[in-house]
Amino acid sequence: MSGIIRNLTGWLLAFAVVGVTHLPAQSLRLATLAPTGSSAHKSLAKMGEIWGKAGANTTIYADGKMGGESQMVRRMRLGQIQVAALTAQGMAVIDESVKTLQMLPMMFRSLEEFDYVLEKVAPEIQAKFREQGFEILFWSDLGYVQFFSKDEARRIDDFRKMKMFVWSGDTQMQSLMKTLGMHGVPLEQTEALTGLQTGLVDMATTAPVYALAGQIYRSAGHMLKINWAPLSGGLVVDKKVWDRLPAARQQQMRDAAKQAGSDIRALGRRESELAIAAMAKRGLKVIEPTAEDTADWEKFVSTLYPEIRGKIVPAEIFDRIQSLVNEYRAKADK
Repeated sequence: MSGIIRNLTGWLLAFAVVGVTHLPAQSLRLATLAPTGSSAHKSLAKMGEIWGKAGANTTIYADGKMGGESQMVRRMRLGQIQVAALTAQGMAVIDESVKTLQMLPMMFRSLEEFDYVLEKVAPEIQAKFREQGFEILFWSDLGYVQFFSKDEARRIDDFRKMKMFVWSGDTQMQSLMKTLGMHGVPLEQTEALTGLQTGLVDMATTAPVYALAGQIYRSAGHMLKINWAPLSGGLVVDKKVWDRLPAARQQQMRDAAKQAGSDIRALGRRESELAIAAMAKRGLKVIEPTAEDTADWEKFVSTLYPEIRGKIVPAEIFDRIQSLVNEYRAKADK
């Protein structure tokens, strides 16, 4: 079981990869919060080996040296950081188009639906990132975000009574929660556990793999299994650094990064399910929603979408996502 926890911790922490500036030509330093020897570190190390063989010597610094995602983006813009593996929330600091992947609750009934939509919209998002001076080398995710709370909760009114963790960099979500009569408390991602322990917040939405690795479940011992939205992210590189590499070398590195992202996605999704089972053995109460509970959430989401469309997610992109979801379901039903 300790091996599973190390792997889960490694996958969670892999979403914070950074590099350092002022490096010699064709040389890269890559640091990660993933512990040395974890599955995520091994995936990154394998990618780094291939990058090295391609002519971009890559040194990986494991075990965590840097701060939160908004800080990473600021450092990249200042030229202090070259590479960052970010969640969609962190990527949204660069360009808000990526919110289409994270800010549509209960839009995707399955991760296969999400994969289908991502494949269609990724090129557009990547083009916007290039305009901002960044290149996306891979996409990945940790499976679905779930609701973890101190007290048992099944429906939206139960959560309205709680103080909810909100990422400090997401001012739009903070405003939306206020509009919906919910009490959001903005904190850095690394402060979520402390907030739960001290009573600053009563619940947090996160992927099960994060809840296990970060010990969230010990302070928030109830999980509503609602499949809110996939926790997605990607590997982002400073375009100035990327453009200095020869085209042939770029392709080799991009292929290796894409494989790493695919490996991490498969691992993250599988370990999210393992994480739920592991936490349940340690006392987590997993709450399966009834049909009536699900209907309550679907009703809530129907009131939530008008607040997202055109305000958080551009209307044309929101409509396109819905169209792609319907397109996937129509094909699946044939």
